[in-house]
Amino acid sequence: MQSSRDIDALVSALTRSEKLSLVCGTVDPEGTATGYLAGVDRLDIPPFHLVDGPLGVRAEGERATAFPASIATAASFDPDLGHDQGRAMAREATALGQDALLAPGVNIVRVPQCGRNFEYLSEDPVLAGDVGAALVSGIESTGVLATVKHFVANNQESARTSVSAEVDERTLRELYLPPFRAAVDAGVGSVMTGYNRVNGSYMSDHAELVGDVLKDEWGFDGYVVSDWYGLATTVGAATAGLDLEMPGVALDTETSNDDGSLDEFEWPDGIPDATHAGLFGEPLSAAIDEGAVPPDRLDDMVRRVLGGMARTGLLGDGSVRADGALDTPAHRALATRVATRGTVLLENDGVLPLADGTDIAVIGPHVTEPKLGGGGSSETTPFEATTPAEGLSERADGTVTVTHGIPEIESVSLFDLLPFVEGGHDEGEWNDEDHDRSMDTAVEAAAAADVAVVFVRDATTEGKDRDSLSLPGQQDELIEAVAAANDRTVVVVRSGGPVELPWRDDVAAILEAWYPGQADGDAAAAVLYGDSDPGGRLPVTFAPAEDYPATDERQFPGVDGSAHYDEGVFVGYRHFDRTDTAPTYPFGHGHSYATFEYRSVTETDDGIEVTVENTSDRPGREVVQAYVRPPASPVERPLRELAAFESIELDAGESRSLSLSLDELARSYYDPDDGWVVDDGPHTVEIGRSARDVRLTVEYDG
Repeated sequence: MQSSRDIDALVSALTRSEKLSLVCGTVDPEGTATGYLAGVDRLDIPPFHLVDGPLGVRAEGERATAFPASIATAASFDPDLGHDQGRAMAREATALGQDALLAPGVNIVRVPQCGRNFEYLSEDPVLAGDVGAALVSGIESTGVLATVKHFVANNQESARTSVSAEVDERTLRELYLPPFRAAVDAGVGSVMTGYNRVNGSYMSDHAELVGDVLKDEWGFDGYVVSDWYGLATTVGAATAGLDLEMPGVALDTETSNDDGSLDEFEWPDGIPDATHAGLFGEPLSAAIDEGAVPPDRLDDMVRRVLGGMARTGLLGDGSVRADGALDTPAHRALATRVATRGTVLLENDGVLPLADGTDIAVIGPHVTEPKLGGGGSSETTPFEATTPAEGLSERADGTVTVTHGIPEIESVSLFDLLPFVEGGHDEGEWNDEDHDRSMDTAVEAAAAADVAVVFVRDATTEGKDRDSLSLPGQQDELIEAVAAANDRTVVVVRSGGPVELPWRDDVAAILEAWYPGQADGDAAAAVLYGDSDPGGRLPVTFAPAEDYPATDERQFPGVDGSAHYDEGVFVGYRHFDRTDTAPTYPFGHGHSYATFEYRSVTETDDGIEVTVENTSDRPGREVVQAYVRPPASPVERPLRELAAFESIELDAGESRSLSLSLDELARSYYDPDDGWVVDDGPHTVEIGRSARDVRLTVEYDG
């Protein structure tokens, strides 16, 4: 790999024009990369390819393994699994000729309506940080660059290109910055800025957060890249610390009428202006000549980009790069494992797991297509995928009846919002000869079956927030009708985040499968029949929309261009504890098919030791969660904060002791004057199965 001295020599040898070509993207001649740098032939600097995304590689015109949505990966509460997924996605990026993967997204789930929550990890910074860091380390272990995004406080899609997140420093430090700090500590090679503003300044131009915090305070030595068409100004961005503009070339959006006149396109809410590009080309050169940007700032930008290229082996012998691998049996199996391990069993009155020989009715408007993900830049096209109908039909040895019951729900993609983009996402049309729309038929099938399994889904996308937490279409009505006909009704929810479940007391079991990716049907069958334990726990709180903290228009989506984070650090379960409001399902909730007893907990030098026993006659997976309750404090603090967790599999009757190191973030608060502060006195550590299901407590003085 090229040494830092070699990079310095390259920077010295480059002309101004060549330097600019390394900090401003251009058109990929092969048309596969999301972002592209042409390199410099004269100095043997090769091209550099950047590609979406967090759910699998989205190279234009190519196929790749479609992994479950990131929120499903987080629901596993298993960073090791995240590392494996990151490594697999990076090897597929290499197989497709790409050098940097635009993943993971680690923004905190602040509001449940955010259309991009499926790409993010959690409402909790410790969980988001640990899983995000694992994804980063997995990607980087292959010699592919990871790109953590979207820095920072990018928590809504409504007016995302202009809204200002008005957030105090304590809240930034305790909630929104830690997952990015964890990615930097894990060795991430690139950070992508968000479209939004923070306290009035666009993130691409935010000298305090990009320059002072990310680069100077945290010591980040990689490059900072703009979101696509997300560069606000030339001088502001360059002097703030942004290093690379993407994609660097404007999109031609002019549309001509029959008479030859041109229509002026108005950009939809949340969509960046794709004609605003090339700011790090000639405008940057002019700014340097005028003295507005120091010449050594351009050198630093180039040095950081070349450093990233060196980390991928492009400037050396390539020995740091793992071999590429695309759509291998191991990657297919991993996609299934992530989907099953991320599936959360919300309710079960004993109907699950399904017994062999059970006659089932498989019902739902989309049971004959897999739910690969949400809309936008993370859309991945797999080589193969299994639908719920296929997965259950293959696994079952009883009778399987498949019916849709109602029409498909309307879906939307980021690309649907852009009329000048050809080949926009299309969920498909109903064919009366192939699909049965009759709810009566669904009810008859349910009544005739031993168990009715209803698959429902929401429709979320980058670029647009959800109007409601209700399931779209007639899906709630379908569930109620089926449940009335069969008291052994199981509902499998495939959603990008929390949804409201008004029928939950009327059904026998509920599974939250998120967006399962290409293994949709296989994973559903494995969990429903108990071949795999439902290993997931909720990384977000489920509750009615009106019970979440940011319900005032001032907070979300904002007024006069600003979203005020008045709730401070009280997001997610922190808010529900503060208001003593019972959520529908708390953070960390999820059942296993096994039962567990928490036998003991003791303090150790750097944390706690917990003993857990599987008291059932079958193996199962448990997620042990440790929450810290602070002593009396001069500031208002959350009642409890997640400090550690571990996902373990125990055989029937097996007992195991686990050592958990408590994250310092959960034990401290941030004071703008004094920095991080740990309150005097013992902290109470709660060990449990969720934020509301505490099994053991211990005093901790460490």
